[in-house]
Amino acid sequence: MAKKDLFDDSTMTFGEHLEVLRVHLWRAIVGLVIGTIAAFFFSNHIIVAVQVPVIEALDRHFAKSGAEDADKGKWESMKEWFQATFNKSEADVEAEEKQAAKKNADPRMTVEFDARDVASKLHEVDPKTYPPPPEKAEPAIIKISFAQTPLGDLLDEMRKESLHPRTDGVDEAFMIYLKVSLVVGIVISSPWIFYQIWLFVGAGLYSHERKYVYTYLPLSVILFLGGAAFCFFGVIPFVLKFLFEFNEWLHIRPEIKISTWITFALMVSLMFGISFQLPLVMLFLERISLVSSKLYREKRRHAILVIAFLSMVLTPSDPVSMMMMMIPLCILYELGIILCGRKSGAPGSPFEAQPA
Repeated sequence: MAKKDLFDDSTMTFGEHLEVLRVHLWRAIVGLVIGTIAAFFFSNHIIVAVQVPVIEALDRHFAKSGAEDADKGKWESMKEWFQATFNKSEADVEAEEKQAAKKNADPRMTVEFDARDVASKLHEVDPKTYPPPPEKAEPAIIKISFAQTPLGDLLDEMRKESLHPRTDGVDEAFMIYLKVSLVVGIVISSPWIFYQIWLFVGAGLYSHERKYVYTYLPLSVILFLGGAAFCFFGVIPFVLKFLFEFNEWLHIRPEIKISTWITFALMVSLMFGISFQLPLVMLFLERISLVSSKLYREKRRHAILVIAFLSMVLTPSDPVSMMMMMIPLCILYELGIILCGRKSGAPGSPFEAQPA
């Protein structure tokens, strides 16, 4: 007796698959455009927030390195420290203590200069208005006292302002705004985009498999946003700290370009969000009987090698960011094996042919 496939009535031709792809692709693009337009209204706040990690890292870097040692070699700085620490006499220590006490008692900064120098400079600038000072004039020292607290606050504000990333071209800020709006639009519309992707995949599945589309969609969004957040708040600060150590070691002052930083922060965060889909992909492939949980366990070493390679490709060239992607992905791989090992509660395989 001839046998009939249970799903003969639910199959689709290649042309029908292309039509479904076209429909869902246009829907995803429309959702992306809407999300990008919405992002235009608040991307400036996103740009300010994205700058926070690099500004804090620069602040810690400059506070640690110290402006006074910016042009000194490590051996020279170490030599001065040893001399200042171990070659002090009791008189030197007492003098330093008295000077510190005097400074604390009188919180002012005094600037002294000779009035003759001022008169000479004024004469050089405008000889017709300012006559030259007498050649035999006696020294006239002028003292100006500044309160240290307001002046220190002013200098501190100037230092903080210098920490902000810079632009090189007149159109760079505008292009950054467009780029950030596009990336934020992708994040905003990601639930809709993932929904369209899953609907297209579901169109090529059997009816019993389509239920996984609605189960996996919320998990997919959570994993994507969780991976991006983990990168921005957990990985990037460690990467910046590691990379700025080389600036301090080589005595190179870091000058951050805003377009380079924005691209680095957003793209790496997106890569983390996409890579965190690993357990979901593993579970989906197991549920549609393409890969078994036993095969995942047997090929664990090969999977770790692939994860290491992907972590190297998807992250910057430093080993810190690579390891901080590789370790969570290995954990997520084990989580995927655990999820695949759980029974879905479905009845026997529906792929078996049924009698006509």
